[in-house]
Parts: sequence; C-alpha cells; structure tokens
Amino acid sequence: MTPRQRVLSGMRPTGPLHLGHWLGALKNWVDLQERYDCFFMVADWHALMSEYEHPDPIGEWSHQMVMDWIAAGVNPERSVVFRQSDVPEHLELYMVLSILAPLGWVERVPTYKEQLREVKGRDLATYGFLGYPVLQAADILLYKAHVVPVGEDQIPHLELTREIVRRFKFLYHQEIFPEPKPLLTPEAKLLGLDGRKMSKSYDNFIGLSEDPEAIRKKTQKMFTDPKRIKMSDPGHPEECNVCHYWQVFAPDQASRIWEECRTSKRGCTQNKQELAEQILQVTEPFRAQRGKVAEERAEKILAEGAQKARVVARETMREVKQAVGLA
Repeated sequence: MTPRQRVLSGMRPTGPLHLGHWLGALKNWVDLQERYDCFFMVADWHALMSEYEHPDPIGEWSHQMVMDWIAAGVNPERSVVFRQSDVPEHLELYMVLSILAPLGWVERVPTYKEQLREVKGRDLATYGFLGYPVLQAADILLYKAHVVPVGEDQIPHLELTREIVRRFKFLYHQEIFPEPKPLLTPEAKLLGLDGRKMSKSYDNFIGLSEDPEAIRKKTQKMFTDPKRIKMSDPGHPEECNVCHYWQVFAPDQASRIWEECRTSKRGCTQNKQELAEQILQVTEPFRAQRGKVAEERAEKILAEGAQKARVVARETMREVKQAVGLA
C-alpha cells in the first residue's frame, strides 16, 4: 500500500476564530483527514511575532483555538495536533534556513508590506516579523510535508519555501525535503463585516463561539449596497456584502433574495435580520459540540501531539545537521 502524503497547516492563536476560519480552513481540514497524514499546528511563535508587546493571551487563545478545532471535527486520534513552541526543532530549522535564504527573497513576499501598511496599533517593523515566511518554511519542511492547503494569497509564501528547498539541495547536495505543493481547494470568499478582508486585526468578523445575540448585532452592522439609499431604490446585490453571505450560507435561497433586492421587494434591514438567523442555523451544530469540549482536554491533546511531532522533527534535524556539518 502506498503511504499517504503528509499535510502541514496551522493557525495563529491571536484571538477568537471566526466564520472565515471555519469556511476557509477548518471544514477543509476535516476533509483532509480522510486522505492525508495531517499535522495541525498552533502557531504560537508566529503569534508572538505580532503580539510580542502584549503576549499574555496567547496561551489562553491556544487552548480556545484547539477547542474550536475539535468542535469543528478535527480528530486528534487521526491527526497530529500540536503547539509550535513545544517542538524546539522548529527554531533550529528556522535558524538554518534563515542563514541560506537571501534577504531579497523575503522582502518580496507581498503580505509583509501589506501587513505593515494595514495593521494598526502594533510595531511590526522588526527583524523577526520580516523573517516570518522563513519560519513558515521551517514549519512545513520540518515534517517534510508534500502538500500545504493555502489560499491564492498565500502562494508566494509557499513558493519561497520551494525556492529554499532548491537552494538547500544546491548548497548541500542533499535531497532531504520534498518541494511542497499548494493544495488549492474551493473556499468561500467571505469578506469582513466592513467589506474588507475578514481579519482579527481589523475586528470585522463574526466569531465562531459568539452567542446568538452578539451574532445578530454584528450582522446588523454589516456593510451593504453603497448605491442604495432608500428601500424603494433598486438594489445591486453583486455589490452587497450581505447578499454575498447569502450565497455562502444559503446558496439555494440566494438567487431569490438577490432578485428581491434588485426589484426593491427586500430591504437591507430585513436582509440582515434574516441572514443572522440563517448563520445561526448553519453554525448551531458547531456551538453544540463546542460546549462539550473542556479546556483540560485541549492541553492534553497538545501535549500528546507534541510528542508525536517531535519524533518526526528530531529525525529531520538529524539529517539537516549532518548535511550542514553540525553533526
């Protein structure tokens, strides 16, 4: 039997998980467990890169995030669920790769400048934050992942990893790492409440674990059709964030709702009220499972996962150190 290929993916514990995480990553992770050997990482070193001035919540958010993963269907009996900082080999490999990665490769990653421009209230102009794509490469290569589930905006990060693999092979004449391939899977294009990219940094999200009343209130604040002033005005659903949410959470109803919007039979207030109820209905199974997951279980899962991850990580670093003359 051909061994299954390996997947590495992770999330930063910088706040509550939101609908974008669930639709864009977690649902996909659950499906990947059927076809791959999956390593799912709590990327707390990456979190520290942006939250170093106020790091206290990282530990709590790590637990809360794992609880969300389990509620969404990630199975720690089938996948390795671990915390990045519990596996010191991540930083060992990061050090090796940072030595051989040309500065120009790192500086051209587009999301670096985007984050510096968009994220307010944090000083991200640090040596560590500049190098975070190299740490991402170390995360992937430490487990010799064959594929990495990414969105299109993350492909430049993965291409940097692939370039580092080629440079390592050129310099040391060793084929330790496979070149990881992007796993582009269909994902819902879900913008934030204000029409920008959904992000914890922008505080424009609906949290997975929020109570129903909070979800209703946030939905009422959503950005709608900018050209529609009165209910009697014809709507432009293709430009309305709320109408796009209907396509994601009730695709069978979306065409009717879009037509009612175009013909002024549906107002924006009604549209948002009914959308909130639809979101609550779709996410109710998650909230029901989330209430059954204890924080103590999350820590136990992370501890057991770290032991499994280190078995693989130690062997990779043994090969790397031998290749670069440190063993």
